[in-house]
Amino acid sequence: MKAKGYACAIVSAITYGLIPLFILPIKQIHFSLNVALFYRFSISALFLLILLNYTKESLRINRSELMTFMVLGGLFAMSSDFLFLAYDYLSAGIASTILFVYPVIVALIMAIFFKERITFVTAISLIITLAGVYILSTKGSAFDINLTGISIALSSALCYSLYIVKVNKSKVRASGVKTTFFSLLFSAMYYLLKSLLWKESLLLPNVNLLLDIAIFGLLTSVISITTLVYAIRYIGSTPTAILGALEPVVAVLISVLLFHELLTLQLIIGIICILAGVLISIVFSGSKDSKEAKREVSL
Repeated sequence: MKAKGYACAIVSAITYGLIPLFILPIKQIHFSLNVALFYRFSISALFLLILLNYTKESLRINRSELMTFMVLGGLFAMSSDFLFLAYDYLSAGIASTILFVYPVIVALIMAIFFKERITFVTAISLIITLAGVYILSTKGSAFDINLTGISIALSSALCYSLYIVKVNKSKVRASGVKTTFFSLLFSAMYYLLKSLLWKESLLLPNVNLLLDIAIFGLLTSVISITTLVYAIRYIGSTPTAILGALEPVVAVLISVLLFHELLTLQLIIGIICILAGVLISIVFSGSKDSKEAKREVSL
């Protein structure tokens, strides 16, 4: 089972890291991202609906769950919104790496709003991570910081962090697949509303673009999220989160190899700092959770 779990975690991280491979060509042809993402989330939700029907899981929800899923869908959609907007300022590789600071942001949210104690390890992790973000955000000079780009990318990470906190703190009784289905469904509605407000046509110029968006949704949403659920089930959340470090690595490789982003020493150092800071936080928090679980079992 562990081998399957590690395999699922690797597949999840790699497929999610493929986002620049699909979104950058869409931006290059100046096609509406709102419409593209509407189809991405709609098709992804359809795939998960088929999966839920196969597992015979009920889709019934009450009013409280409906409101929760609407909030989750909005946060999920806004995280994508900010991430793809950040691509215009920081490049896909850098923006995807900054998104990966979300575990540290989650720790801060839990400390500030839910009174969880900030440990020494968390503080060190935060310092190293912020140093990496600073390095990635400068343009060759310590005083020339791309504040717009870093703010947008961090907004994406913040929305995703709030999504995670909301999932953990909500009282929704639903499987991960069902929660994801409704999140994607309301994300699709978010982009449908944006497209209508912006008066953008929902017509696709050709079948090839529809196929590209379908593959985009299948790989980066359905396969990534489904394998993530199984990885957590087989090996736990901490090893899965550690292997999630492959996400920004894959995104950077795609940006460098296919879209000619320069692989500078500054980029390498910044990425290493962020990965190190986040992984320190994940590993030590995972060790603490494991000790607490063992103590509860002994009691």
